[in-house]
Amino acid sequence: MKQKRIALFGSTGSIGTQALDVIAANKDLFSAEILTAQTNDTLLIQQALAFNPNMVVIGDEKKYTTVKEALAGTDVKVFAGEKALEEVAALDCYDMMLAGIVGYAGLRPTLQAVNLGKAVALANKETLVVAGDIVMQQAREKNAAIIPVDSEHSAIFQCLVGESNNRLSKIILTASGGPFLGKKPNFLVNVKRDHALQHPNWTMGAKITIDSATLMNKGLEMIEAKWLFDITPEQIQVVIHSQSIIHSMVQFEDGSLKAQMGLPDMKLPIQYAMAFPQRIPNNFPRYDFKKPQTLSFEEPDIKTFRNLALATEALKKAGNMPCILNAANEIAVYAFLRNRIGFLDMTEVVEQAMQKISFIEKPTLEEYFETDGEARNFAASLIHM
Repeated sequence: MKQKRIALFGSTGSIGTQALDVIAANKDLFSAEILTAQTNDTLLIQQALAFNPNMVVIGDEKKYTTVKEALAGTDVKVFAGEKALEEVAALDCYDMMLAGIVGYAGLRPTLQAVNLGKAVALANKETLVVAGDIVMQQAREKNAAIIPVDSEHSAIFQCLVGESNNRLSKIILTASGGPFLGKKPNFLVNVKRDHALQHPNWTMGAKITIDSATLMNKGLEMIEAKWLFDITPEQIQVVIHSQSIIHSMVQFEDGSLKAQMGLPDMKLPIQYAMAFPQRIPNNFPRYDFKKPQTLSFEEPDIKTFRNLALATEALKKAGNMPCILNAANEIAVYAFLRNRIGFLDMTEVVEQAMQKISFIEKPTLEEYFETDGEARNFAASLIHM
């Protein structure tokens, strides 16, 4: 396997740091060509000194001088600002982008990579939630492979390898249920930030951990799955599987089910996406059938966790509705993490945005950007930020 040059967009986040662990353990197979961070200049500098990339980008322009001076004794090129993220993504100096930037901000750089025909290891689900039709159309035209990193979509992707001639009946996305599985609104109304950040199975960034607690994460995954696997909303089912051992399943028209299993560890789907189509060895912990546990499945409680119902509504309505859902949710989660609103208020913000922002059935890319801005402004207006 020829060494792959990885452009790691979002290198200081949870996905990015774990991807660098994979690169460090497989230096003959991977190199870090580009590293980017939004605000964490300290960690970005440490990473650049350790991995000696071709270039780094710090999104926060105020931190450019700090990064530039710290790397003055190296050959690393330093850029800053949101525009620089796009410009660097458009350079033909890497083989694969690992798209790990959190939220809507990951869309533009990812589109640049796809436009170059680069393989994209996609950890940023919002890119497809916001503009999945445009991204996947462009990927087809440019022959750019989109390989999912999300554990659930990676599981489905793995289950479908070799099955291209077999008709899919449905996919089953598993959800842990988060830290509040089984709880009711009278409990959730008092939930605080620190409680919601304590996920029982996964170690993730703050945004995705809150989304997991509200089940919005599973809703976003449903929308992403529609585009990734070219299926209808009716072919997507969500089940609660609190042990997080089965990462997702597919069912074929003959009724057969295929599942991908493993311990909850994001390094495995990251490594799989980066090395695809090969599987490479590692020393990650493994599931031990000598210590079996009961694997359980149940229906999600969409009356209590209404975000999943709202996401399903957005999935079915399509157009710019998933974009509205995502933008309002990002603002709501941001506010909750700063103790500006309560846990259940996040759902109210999203629901009001979906009711108030103008629906567009077939938006252009520019209309997606306009919708995102409008939905964010409306959501922020509901919150005393």
